[in-house]
Amino acid sequence: MDKKITILFACIIFLGLAVSAFVIGRSIERFRNEDRYISVRGFSEREVKADLAVWSLKLNVASDDLSEGSRLIDSAKTKAIQFLTHNGINSDEIIQKGLQVSDRKAKEYGSTGNTKELRYIITKIIQVRSNNVDNVQKVSRMTDELLRAGVVISSTEDWQGTGIRFVFTKLNEIKPAMLAEATGNAKNAALEFAKESNTNLGKMRKASQGLFTIVDRDEVSGAQAENNYYGSGISDLFKKVRVVVSVEYSIE
Repeated sequence: MDKKITILFACIIFLGLAVSAFVIGRSIERFRNEDRYISVRGFSEREVKADLAVWSLKLNVASDDLSEGSRLIDSAKTKAIQFLTHNGINSDEIIQKGLQVSDRKAKEYGSTGNTKELRYIITKIIQVRSNNVDNVQKVSRMTDELLRAGVVISSTEDWQGTGIRFVFTKLNEIKPAMLAEATGNAKNAALEFAKESNTNLGKMRKASQGLFTIVDRDEVSGAQAENNYYGSGISDLFKKVRVVVSVEYSIE
């Protein structure tokens, strides 16, 4: 009886060791298979047209008398608005910004001592926000008419953000298609790698999306951030939208 029990225990132990060896072997095999992977990138790019124009005109007048300066800046503002509306800019697309007065004599530093300089510099900013980007671009090239009418303007980039900006706001409409294209390009690269290395492409392990960037079509550097209308790379009517995705595939 004792001999039978001993044999039974021996069989149970042997069976347990065999099962354990099988499980460990499968685990090692699965670990090795799952540890083999490749990382690839996929790229997608679209050329798009801006759908929002933001144009700021800075009007400047100078005078030794504030009352006269107020009259001059009001006249310049009226002429500027008439110029815009006459050339197809709707009145509801025109925003009047605040008035700024600079007194040269009130400045502790920076006075040139030139008595011929007028005391007050008065600045008024008028901003145009329009979806009619083609018309805004056309009108922005006609500002010499304002100069001939005696209106001194500045429409160049400066610290106050004046100038003309073209913005693409419909990114969410093209995101899905661009992500699908970038992911498809990544998979094609992975398939080509697997083919060249005589392996089979397995399942996708992980994927990560880079930021969408919007740059001027002919710009080398600078970008409109994904959720930011302002910054560099927004002076061109046509843009390039780009995204890169990183994908990991297991290989078998």
